[in-house]
Amino acid sequence: MTRGGRQIDIEDPERKCIVTGEVQPKAGLIRFVVGPDGQIYPDLAEKLPGRGIWVTADRDVLDKATKKGLFARAAKAPVVVPEGLVDTVEAGLAHRVVELVSLVRKSGRAVIGFEKVKGWLSEGRAKVLLQASDGSDRGKGKLWTPEGGRWFGCLTSAELGLAFGRDHAIHGALAAGGLTKRVISDAAKLNGFRKHDGGTTAGKDTKTA
Repeated sequence: MTRGGRQIDIEDPERKCIVTGEVQPKAGLIRFVVGPDGQIYPDLAEKLPGRGIWVTADRDVLDKATKKGLFARAAKAPVVVPEGLVDTVEAGLAHRVVELVSLVRKSGRAVIGFEKVKGWLSEGRAKVLLQASDGSDRGKGKLWTPEGGRWFGCLTSAELGLAFGRDHAIHGALAAGGLTKRVISDAAKLNGFRKHDGGTTAGKDTKTA
């Protein structure tokens, strides 16, 4: 088990990536659909109508799908792949993670600040440790991944701060329950685009809290 606490959840429904050909848990893939206009749309919430086209949540894999015409092959029809699709997906995932962390905070299941986070870790209250990608490695190294929990470093200090109503934040912690499971799912996917955890894609990073 790595710092991120990776573990495949065999109970998660599986789908096949159109690029790698691998069948893996849905939690590790991004769903796309073809719109009425023939354009490819990311379905991050997995609610849009139509047959899903699944791609591993990884920047390099999605980039290959856009450049090699793999969406058209999967759809068995001509499609329009919008320019900047990879960046659009990354931005959408980051927005979802920030919004979800904000909701967890409002429910009273989150704290920020080195001392508060350290306290939660020591007391066993924290199940997810969030640390800004642009924070000091020395400072971040003084905290640890919760036992049986998760660590993510895919948000910037500005994004993590936004989730907590601050200009910036370096350390945050989430308790188990509530929306924390959804934070983990989307953060694992975002990690596949920003790769601040050893370059791992979400398909190999689907443990929940």
